[in-house]
Amino acid sequence: MKRGKLTPPAQRLDKISMVKGYCKRKITLTDACDLAGINKRTYQRWILSSTHIDKRTISTHTPSNKLSQKERSNILQVCNSKEYSNLPPSQIVPILADKGIYIASESTFYRVLKTAHQLKHRLSSKPPTNRYKPKECIATGPNQVYTWDITYLHSNIKGRFFYLYMMIDIYSRKIVGFQVHDRESSYYASELLTHVCNQEKIQPNKAILHSDNGSPMKGATMQYTMQQLGVIPSYSRPSVSNDNPYSESLFRTIKHCPQYSGNFATLNYARKWSAKFVQWYNYKHKHSGISFVSPDERHRGLDKQLLAQRRSVYEKSKAANPKRWIKGITRSWCYFKKVSLNPDGENCKTAA
Repeated sequence: MKRGKLTPPAQRLDKISMVKGYCKRKITLTDACDLAGINKRTYQRWILSSTHIDKRTISTHTPSNKLSQKERSNILQVCNSKEYSNLPPSQIVPILADKGIYIASESTFYRVLKTAHQLKHRLSSKPPTNRYKPKECIATGPNQVYTWDITYLHSNIKGRFFYLYMMIDIYSRKIVGFQVHDRESSYYASELLTHVCNQEKIQPNKAILHSDNGSPMKGATMQYTMQQLGVIPSYSRPSVSNDNPYSESLFRTIKHCPQYSGNFATLNYARKWSAKFVQWYNYKHKHSGISFVSPDERHRGLDKQLLAQRRSVYEKSKAANPKRWIKGITRSWCYFKKVSLNPDGENCKTAA
């Protein structure tokens, strides 16, 4: 209850009864008043009064400078006129002043517009809309949820780029497909998707493909290919890179690996380098997000055995020399049963 607010007698009695009920349950008076939404001093003042009638009077005074209905209508008419309909009061008032016209202050303009429910989007353009987080995608095995994106590869010529298309399985982090081209195209994207589906033997309506809202991702050719292959689409919010973290993380790994030169002389050289990187990443790279096994090992289901073997090695070392394990805890080689994209909760991985 806000301080100074007029409280009707019936509501006062309800509040007093509520506080007394809390006190009977051995709750302190201060806490009881907080639960009832009133101040302790207010309650004490109420119980001392026998009538429970608020003696304050409601002011009926009308300010002498109050705008008339005609003046309010004039303000609305000016704001909705063709000349000022696309301008806010902060722009309208100075323009009128330059013409030697004063109708009301800027704050009065805003107040009148608010009362008339016109203090909203008044332009002819589409008003901004709320963007909600994409639906959570959960992968409990390979070939269930893919993400893909395109990154720039610099050439030797300033302003010219090659474009690396990459598709990754979020469960295993394996790069299941890649291509390098000299431009962004929905046609090239559909070629990549078709190749991946044939290579991984994807069944219709069994795989989700997540991407951002770029033209290659939402182009007609790509949309048609996804429908034909039975791949379920999922899209990020506009300008929110966090909705596609696995592809963004992969691109960071590419751009920061020691072998990355920073520029590529020809398209053929960019393709050869990308092929070498994919070979290293899938088969040799120990990925931190999947307990330091390679993406290919997890994709083929070998990671569970490898992690169990590591735990066995650590347990044997601990048994042989327990003094070196001060807290008695070995490193946790967790096997993650599932991986989530844009999780609804805080945890995106569940360990076995």
